[in-house]
Amino acid sequence: MTDLLFFDTDCLSAFLWVRREGLLPRLYPGGVIIPRPVYRELSRPGAPHLRQRLDALLTQHLVSIQDIAIDSEAYATYYQLTEAPAPGHKIIGSGEAASIALAREQGGIVASNNLKDIQTYIAKYRLKHTTTGAILADAYRRSELTLEEGDAIWAAMLAKRRRLGAPSFHEFLRLR
Repeated sequence: MTDLLFFDTDCLSAFLWVRREGLLPRLYPGGVIIPRPVYRELSRPGAPHLRQRLDALLTQHLVSIQDIAIDSEAYATYYQLTEAPAPGHKIIGSGEAASIALAREQGGIVASNNLKDIQTYIAKYRLKHTTTGAILADAYRRSELTLEEGDAIWAAMLAKRRRLGAPSFHEFLRLR
């Protein structure tokens, strides 16, 4: 069985912006989870096409949305991360917090590029973590895309101002 991947808005939108969201359920069938706060963030009027692409995946049951029950451990974690952090910790965004809270509760993987904001919590809760680059590298290893396709996707993501940590997919693979 595929581990559950809990996507934050930035990581998911990197694929949505370049119309490569279909890669995610192919790589992780039944394992792509969109926390409700992430769905809400993608529902803002600034980029309705992103939500439309996500809705198409939802309609086909290729990804799923997950709520955080108010009486759950995940909610307690979510509240702490978004409203009342422990001393020395900072408040993070609702998408990142929901991904962390649900991954912690369910033993899943946090899919986020926002390392600066989440790294402390990833370490604190001993969570698995992945990024857009690592997902593309996984696709390459599984022959879901060629090196040239990976470079083209990477360039398109950079053109949409996604921060990926390397100037090209080829360079990302070399640095790993």
